[in-house]
Amino acid sequence: MGDMAKGKVSTAVGSLGDYLKEQRTLAQLSLRQLAEQTGVSNPYLSQIERGLRRPSAEVLQQIAKALRISAEQLYLRAGIVSPDEGIGGSVELAVLADPALTERQKQSLLDVYQSFLAMNGGAPGDGAAGVADPAPQGEERETTP
Repeated sequence: MGDMAKGKVSTAVGSLGDYLKEQRTLAQLSLRQLAEQTGVSNPYLSQIERGLRRPSAEVLQQIAKALRISAEQLYLRAGIVSPDEGIGGSVELAVLADPALTERQKQSLLDVYQSFLAMNGGAPGDGAAGVADPAPQGEERETTP
């Protein structure tokens, strides 16, 4: 991961931690109480709040439920989706909103989607990703110089 990408991730995680701590304080919950309600360990929650860990979508969902806040807001804060920057958006939000999928399935689909985007060298919405290869398997595609 490049330095710029690392900076973006740590910024997203840091702002997520600050946001979670603020929401927990507003909900008048101690870290221990939040841990009990989410089933996530107290030390892990502390690391998330301090920006040392990036939680999965499943953990964010549990935290959102316990704090009675929008899971989408946490996904945005965590950098899982960020439609304002044209990164993420409809595919991620559709997966996250699908009630027929478990949280683990949602995370798996998002991981696969992100890996395809990385392989294609593009970000969602930039035209380079998500386009099906028109050449059937085993056939050469014509290229024009």
